[in-house]
Amino acid sequence: MGSTIGAILGEAVGVAVSPVPIIAVVLLLSTPKGKTNALSFLAGWLVGLGVVGAVVLALADPTHASSDAGPAAWVGWMFLLLGVLLVLIGVRAFRHRPKGGVEPPLPKWMAAIDGFSPGRSLLVGFALAALNPKNLTLTLAASTTIASAGLATSQSYIVLAVFVVIGTLGLAFPVGIYFLGGDKAAETLGELRHWLAMNNSAIMSVLCLVIGVKLIGNGMQTLL
Repeated sequence: MGSTIGAILGEAVGVAVSPVPIIAVVLLLSTPKGKTNALSFLAGWLVGLGVVGAVVLALADPTHASSDAGPAAWVGWMFLLLGVLLVLIGVRAFRHRPKGGVEPPLPKWMAAIDGFSPGRSLLVGFALAALNPKNLTLTLAASTTIASAGLATSQSYIVLAVFVVIGTLGLAFPVGIYFLGGDKAAETLGELRHWLAMNNSAIMSVLCLVIGVKLIGNGMQTLL
């Protein structure tokens, strides 16, 4: 089980380092219902990652993702497909990086974040975890790795839980600053939001390219 946790750490960190969702948490913390909305967002994120991972594990079990000979051939093809998708996402992020030091505009839905309710915050957190192309691809990759490791069902879900927790640490970071940062918390969060907005494309491109190439290598190793 420990080796499987090690194998999915890269994907978990890739999910955790999600600039736009982290910015969303920072903005939610500045709203009238900041604490409740931010915690609801985190809950939705946790559920989103967990649901995608659990679905993959449930579907992969009857298809015999692993055997004594190693991972099944479909696992290798899945790694190749997900790796190529991540590389494409990384290239797209690089091409859309900000030019001339100008902070890029935030997604349009963030303009309405002041009016978010806890329920809407939860739904948005769920959607960004489960449906965002980068996070969905990384979660599928991690879940496929878990499914092909030949673990007992209980162990597979323990590893998935570890993935979900690590994948949430990035969003929990600004919440920790909010509660523990004292009088400078608002200033620190503002600086964090600005830095993430300016470096979102660079972070995304590097993460996706590195993990994408790794998955392509894993797929080739499985198939050859």
